Amino acid sequence: MKKSTLMISKRLTCVSLLASAMLTVMPLVAQAQAPLQEVTYLLPAPGTLPAFGPWMLAQAKGYYKAEGLDVKFVAARGGVDVAKQVGAGNAVIGGAIGDTPIIARAQGIPVKAVAVLGAGSLTQLVSHKDERIESPRELKGKTVTVISYTDTTYYALLGMLSKVGLTKNDVTIQAAGPAGVWQQFAAKKAVAMAGVPDWTASAMGAGAQVDILSADVYFKSMAQAILASDETIQKNPQLIQKLVRATLKGMKDIMANPKDAAIAYVKHVPAHQGKEADIQRVFEMYNKFVYASQKVPGQMDEARLIELQKFYVSNGVVPKETPAKELYTNQFVTGK
Repeated sequence: MKKSTLMISKRLTCVSLLASAMLTVMPLVAQAQAPLQEVTYLLPAPGTLPAFGPWMLAQAKGYYKAEGLDVKFVAARGGVDVAKQVGAGNAVIGGAIGDTPIIARAQGIPVKAVAVLGAGSLTQLVSHKDERIESPRELKGKTVTVISYTDTTYYALLGMLSKVGLTKNDVTIQAAGPAGVWQQFAAKKAVAMAGVPDWTASAMGAGAQVDILSADVYFKSMAQAILASDETIQKNPQLIQKLVRATLKGMKDIMANPKDAAIAYVKHVPAHQGKEADIQRVFEMYNKFVYASQKVPGQMDEARLIELQKFYVSNGVVPKETPAKELYTNQFVTGK
C-alpha cells in the first residue's frame, strides 16, 4: 500500500472513531441538559420548620434534581387543606400526617398516603420534669396545650387519654396555636403539651426541663406522610416514585448522621443560621421517636391504620370506616 493511501486510511479510521464517540456522548449531553420537570409540593405548614428536614435535605443535596425534578414547596393551611388541594388536582403531591387520608376520604377527597416517614407517632406527650407525669392518667384536672382542636396532635392526645379511661372533659385542653402551644407550656401555664419534636426543642431552648412520653406507648397515631391523588397514582406513577424516592433519601440522611444533616439543613434554610446544635437535637428526637424501627422506609402499617380509623369513627371525627386499601399504597416503597 502506498504511503499516501495508508495516511488517508488512518485519517478515515480516526474520523470514524471520533464520530462514534460523539454519537455515544451526545445522548448523555442531551440528557444532562434536559429541562427539569417543575413540581409544586404542598406542605401543611411553612417549609422552614425542622419537621420538614427530609424534604429540605432532598432539595439541598440535589436528590430531586437527580430525578429530573425542580420541586417548589408551597405552604398550605394544614394537612386536610393539602389533601383537598391534591385531591382537586391543584398539586400532584403533598405532605400531611398518615392519619389524614382517613379524614379526607370521609369527605370524598380521593387521596392516598404513598409513604409514611417513620414507624412512630409524630406526637409526644411532653411534660415538665418537676410535675412527674408518668402516664396520661396523671393529667386529670390539669392543663394541656395543643395547636388546635382539629389537628392530629389533638386527636392523638384524646387517644392517649382514652387508653387510661379519661376524656377531654377530665382535662383542661387549650388550643394555643403553632407558637403558643410550646410558649404557654414553657411558661408553665400548662403542665404538659401534645407536641412534636420541633416544639419540644423550642420549649427546651426556652429553659423548660422536660419528660417526653411517646404517644405510641398508649395510642399509635402516625408519622408524617406523602399524599397523592388516585388520578396521579394511576396516570403518572413514575412521578410519584421519583418524589417518594428522593424524599426518603433525605430522611435516611437524618437517620444516618443527624449532625451532618443539621449542618446541610441550616446551610439550605438560612432562617436557622447559627442553630445547628438545636436542629441536631430536633433531628435526634425525630430519629428516636418517629423515624426509628420502620422495617421498610416509607412503608405504611395497615394494622395500625385500621385501629386508628376505628378510633376516629368511635369519636365522631369521621362518620364511617373507609376500606383500608383506599387510604394508602405501599407500591412506591416496596415496589409491589
